[in-house]
Amino acid sequence: MKYNLDGVEYKVDIQRKNNKNIYVRIKEDLTIQVSARKFTTKKEIKSLLDNNQEFLRKTISKRKKENNKKNQFLIFGEPYEIVVMPQFKNIKMVDKVIYTPDENKLDKWLKKEMKRIFEDRVRINYMRFTENIPYPEVKIRTMKTRWGVCNRKKRYITLNSNLIKESIDKLDYVIIHELSHFVHFDHSKEFWAVVAKYCPKYKQIRKDLRE
Repeated sequence: MKYNLDGVEYKVDIQRKNNKNIYVRIKEDLTIQVSARKFTTKKEIKSLLDNNQEFLRKTISKRKKENNKKNQFLIFGEPYEIVVMPQFKNIKMVDKVIYTPDENKLDKWLKKEMKRIFEDRVRINYMRFTENIPYPEVKIRTMKTRWGVCNRKKRYITLNSNLIKESIDKLDYVIIHELSHFVHFDHSKEFWAVVAKYCPKYKQIRKDLRE
């Protein structure tokens, strides 16, 4: 089945299951996947899609942005071209081009740079806090559903390695968010007041990170 949205034709993958409801998701290749009851007709599915076009537009747009980020080599929101030069011994950056002897050295260099910059931004943002909070250990790992985590008891924060692809203001927001949990370990009004104190534009940044 095909579905036309704003002049673009999308493939519709219909999976018939013992569902009580119909579920729609957009796959990485922009296929519209529909999980429906066994006897749901294509006409009913088309009607459902017609009634949820705004959802489809937003979700397809979000998926396209995710795909663009995957296909680009981004450092703090800026795209870089990667050129493999086996004759080079070390990484060299010239304008928006990164020259590397091989991918393994590039990966090691990026992890080292990430650790240095993340820890530096934690130090800078920590110094801004007037509240009495502990200086945290910084851990970095890839997370699918969270940008950051605060372990108040053990006094460390974990930052998502994917923040290396985002702009510095987004990294700062996540750091401020996690540091604020040392003041209020919840998401109360008082907590958000602390976040707003050090990141006045947090609502827009938070919205951008969710897209």
